[in-house]
Amino acid sequence: MLGRQVVVTADPEANHFILEQEGKSVEMCYLDSVAQLCGHDESSAGATGHIHRYLRTLILNHFGYERLRYKLLKKVEAMAHKAWLNRATSQIMFDFISKELFSYDPKGCTESMGDAFINFLDSLASVPLNIPGTTFHKCLKEIVDERCASPEIRRGDFLDYFLEGMKKEAFITKDFIAFVMFGLLFASFESIPIVLSLALKLIMEHPLVLQELKNEHEAILRNKDTSNFTLTWEDYKSMTFTLHVIDETLRMANVGLGNFRKALEDIKIKGHTIPAGWTILVVSSVLHMDPNIYPDPLVFNPWRWKDGRSKITTKNFTPFGGGIRFCPGAELSKLTMAIFLHVAVTKYRFTKIKGGNLVRNPVLKFKDGFHIKVSKKISHEDGAEREAKSGSVSIM
Repeated sequence: MLGRQVVVTADPEANHFILEQEGKSVEMCYLDSVAQLCGHDESSAGATGHIHRYLRTLILNHFGYERLRYKLLKKVEAMAHKAWLNRATSQIMFDFISKELFSYDPKGCTESMGDAFINFLDSLASVPLNIPGTTFHKCLKEIVDERCASPEIRRGDFLDYFLEGMKKEAFITKDFIAFVMFGLLFASFESIPIVLSLALKLIMEHPLVLQELKNEHEAILRNKDTSNFTLTWEDYKSMTFTLHVIDETLRMANVGLGNFRKALEDIKIKGHTIPAGWTILVVSSVLHMDPNIYPDPLVFNPWRWKDGRSKITTKNFTPFGGGIRFCPGAELSKLTMAIFLHVAVTKYRFTKIKGGNLVRNPVLKFKDGFHIKVSKKISHEDGAEREAKSGSVSIM
């Protein structure tokens, strides 16, 4: 596979074992194209030990529960309203994430960094290419250089942590910072929009699911003071059915190709030996379609998460990876999707125009986009809802 010796595992026990061996008999690795495009070498590809703990702590400090609850929830809600109002979900989500990471201001740029980033992603699954002159690469490097030149200026973003850490940690270089920033952008921008778009597609195709969502979110609004409809953390945690919809969408989406690991030594598992130096591709999609765990696995059924939760474990549901590499941004992803769905079902009506055909190349995407008509709801004193002016939007 792409010039490497690769073993593919789709067995739940083997997958769990491999992911739990991180830092022992396996280490993280990347496709050559990803590493070379980002200027990342093999020696630092699998950040382990102190470096991995340091990065995980930084991410959780900025995107963990406490900050989500007291800082980011309001920002995510404002972003969701803006995205639906302006019919530009992906671009606004990119602007939001990049602002949190390095205070990116699209108004101060002559060209869209989001467009440059999308073009950059097109090269990731190809054979190795080294393109340090791409627009996105230059933009990101310029931001890091500018901030490093004035480290005393604090912006309240994720990059602040790195600028402070450079004083103490030798491994934090400008190239390392740029790579981590790219990784976080990739993890969020390449997953949240596509899962959210798929969720909308599936909801529109299943009227009972849409009605259940409306009931849940309208109940949240009825219980709030009419002078303040801002969502609280308690509101988010009460979105039980919404989270079932998100989990079911994540199960069916299987956004990523899988998790890559490199065997540091010969690994014996279930009568087989994985030779040292081989790349291991841990595939979760087969587990998510196991009829023994998920009856009628090709059917979109959010209620299964209420009725069959006892069968679902971290071994057979791994949308955010596993082991010590479990995604620290998992809660941010779920929060963002839940708030977007809240705004969608309480403020808008939407119908499909065209598109919606899914392909994998190698990540999940809509072949011809997914275009929908969005109409804002207007409530009247008689309690009836009417349709305001509408507009079309390309979700992906």
